[in-house]
Amino acid sequence: MTFDLNPTQTLAMALGVLYLGSFVIARVAFLRDNNIPVPVVGGILFALVTTLLYVRWDVGATFDMALKGPLMLAFFASIGLGADLRLLSRGGPQLLVFAAVCALYLIVQDTLGVLAAVGLDLHPLIGLLSASITLSGGHGTGAAYAQQFGDVHNLAGAMELALACATFGLVIGGLLGGPIAGRLIRRHGLRPQPEELVADDEHPRESEETPIGSDTLLLTLFQLSLCLIGGGLLADAFSGASFTLPSFVWCLFIGVLIRNLAPLTPRLTVHRPTVDAMGFLALSLFLAMALMSLRLWELVGLAGPLLVILLAQTLGMAAFATFVTFRVMGRRYDAAIMAGGHCGFGMGATPTAVANMEALTRRYGPSPQAFLVVPLMGAFFIDFLNAIVIQGFLALPLFGF
Repeated sequence: MTFDLNPTQTLAMALGVLYLGSFVIARVAFLRDNNIPVPVVGGILFALVTTLLYVRWDVGATFDMALKGPLMLAFFASIGLGADLRLLSRGGPQLLVFAAVCALYLIVQDTLGVLAAVGLDLHPLIGLLSASITLSGGHGTGAAYAQQFGDVHNLAGAMELALACATFGLVIGGLLGGPIAGRLIRRHGLRPQPEELVADDEHPRESEETPIGSDTLLLTLFQLSLCLIGGGLLADAFSGASFTLPSFVWCLFIGVLIRNLAPLTPRLTVHRPTVDAMGFLALSLFLAMALMSLRLWELVGLAGPLLVILLAQTLGMAAFATFVTFRVMGRRYDAAIMAGGHCGFGMGATPTAVANMEALTRRYGPSPQAFLVVPLMGAFFIDFLNAIVIQGFLALPLFGF
């Protein structure tokens, strides 16, 4: 027996998945402490139930995913709308150095994933999905490329693999950063060094005291629609080029333009709280829809090899943060905190990195520079750098794109 759900019913089911995830996370400390996303928890539990129903009683459901694509693009557009380039003036050379370190690690991460996949006689695309696409890119980027790989190369279980790897990365990134940075701090006898931050008086922050209301929602919806339309047009325009970028990167780029040109048109000024709320909602609903249709039985044959690849990625991240990130960033206390943040950043997401650094600074002392550089990297550079590195790998004859 199979139930067919229309777009409205699918959306209602996705909202129910989010409520389920929130209910469970509120009662399981491990999930809260390791920053496991609400839609991932709810979606996996929902998938377990539907898998049991299918295997035991042959009861299934099909979902109309017409809203899934636009929700994904809206999430990346919200990232662009939240990226204020004026803040880059405060990062200085350290931000550029950290960007170079992160770019190098993206290459190392993808190389390690592809080599491990080929060595295990798996499709090379599985290596990329278990590398920077999901670990440095997170659930949103992983789901976007998984959809592309499934459509273009008919890679079975691509979405399930991507979301499984991204979830693994969030957990490991949150568990890895603290011990590695703490060991560096104790081993080298590092202490916080007071430093003056560049004043931001010359770049007054936009007023965010206006509460979210109908006006801010209407404006943000208009801005997001411009990002989706403009990003789609650019993606179509460059679709035949030798070097192409996915639609979500173009939407993010349009968002950055709108965000930083908004001061020229005060009526279009971005309202950051509304953008953040709508971006979070779009990502949550997108992930819930993606996870609702998980076919867990299709992953059984890949469980062993996938764990081998992810274990190799974990060891690679630990070694890179210890011997590259820490040393290149200056071998100081700030460098150790950044190394801990890079573990969360390289395996999970920017929130994981910030959580690692907060835990470290509560114990060892403040690090203003780390809290400036690492989040800025997540806001401005990582998605663009990751897209460039991924497209560079996909251009290799090995992948046949």
